[in-house]
Amino acid sequence: MACNESNYIKRLKKKKEDALEYIVDQYLGLVKGVSYKILSPLQNDGIIEECMNDVFLSVWNNSDKFSGENDDFKKWICAITKFKALDYYRKEAKKSEVALDDSDYTHKTTVEDEIIEAENKEELIALINTLNDIDRDIFVMKFFLGIKSEEIALKLNLTKASVDNRISRGRKKLKGDYTLMGGSKYEK
Repeated sequence: MACNESNYIKRLKKKKEDALEYIVDQYLGLVKGVSYKILSPLQNDGIIEECMNDVFLSVWNNSDKFSGENDDFKKWICAITKFKALDYYRKEAKKSEVALDDSDYTHKTTVEDEIIEAENKEELIALINTLNDIDRDIFVMKFFLGIKSEEIALKLNLTKASVDNRISRGRKKLKGDYTLMGGSKYEK
């Protein structure tokens, strides 16, 4: 029996490979579009491809968990794609943070200056980690990855005004927390 629009979900649940081929043919554009929209600021096509492959693997492995109608399948695969892409984005953002932490600052003149810089950076990261997940993601995207508020809003399904408000509130919270900590031990 050939796989078609009316039987592809049943065949997928029975782990028939032609059902996965049908899904890839039908939904590749959608999966690629959603993945690209979220991951394009990373400027790494390899990550987008890896994410797309991971989406289809997840669809295959979790097909028994899909319980909707054929019309709901598009929403289901879109949700899987969105969350996979956000996971990849967060993972790459963390790698960027680690790269920032490991970088060598040759412009420092003394060991004391380097120690002060490292402690200030640790304090800043600790403060950012006190923010809730969405605000922390916004801060990482805005200030570590240099992504514009409009793009952040699109990625997180928020309005630009909401992103800007969260940044403003987050800055006030960080400033207040920093003041409560007594500022930097080495602040002049």
